[in-house]
Amino acid sequence: MPAPLWAAAGTVGQMNPEQPANPWLSWQYVQDNSDEILRYLGEHVSLTLQAIAIALVVAIPLAALAHAWPWLSGPLVATTGVLYTIPSLALFAVVYPFIRDRRSTVLLGLVLYALLLLVRNTLVGLRGVDPAVTDAARGLGYGRWRMLFTVEMPNALPAVITGLRLASVSTVALVTVGVVIGYGGLGQLMFRGFTSGYHAQIMTATLLCLALGLLIDLVLYLVGRLVTPWSRAAVSSR
Repeated sequence: MPAPLWAAAGTVGQMNPEQPANPWLSWQYVQDNSDEILRYLGEHVSLTLQAIAIALVVAIPLAALAHAWPWLSGPLVATTGVLYTIPSLALFAVVYPFIRDRRSTVLLGLVLYALLLLVRNTLVGLRGVDPAVTDAARGLGYGRWRMLFTVEMPNALPAVITGLRLASVSTVALVTVGVVIGYGGLGQLMFRGFTSGYHAQIMTATLLCLALGLLIDLVLYLVGRLVTPWSRAAVSSR
């Protein structure tokens, strides 16, 4: 007759007195489940990058229009602000029955949440361009749109990069909430870990989310320094 489960567990505990039965950090778990971990990590990265790319493509033209016609800025910022205040759990749960596609639902939510940060920061950057620079461009015969794309937008890049960094880190965290409809990247591992009480699964997913957010932020910081060398020169001259 096989030994009871509790008896077997007790035997294992006696054989490994120094090793906790349910550790928070377990390299063995990572090795045994590497395929699953990489699959969910890839899903997380893909959702994050795609959402930020779409939000950036939408936000920059909207901010440019609001800068060209200031009466648009109030309604635009207010609308994106309202969307940002909607709880992510509620948004995913409400949108999914209409779209009927889990990935598209999560992606739509992530794009909407990123819009406020990107639109607001781009507008701040455009409005913060030195008036002397725009006056000089206007004196050289630059029209509204030429000045926007060749003078104002390049000078607004530091603010755009800052918004991009904020939106990216926020998106990395929000992807995990997609678990409510079964498509949350590393959030799937966290949810399974919480439901089963498996500490190593929770900690592995958490550390990967943290590392991903830090990595994306570092890459964007370096890109920002590369494409805006004049901003460093201005700071060093003060």
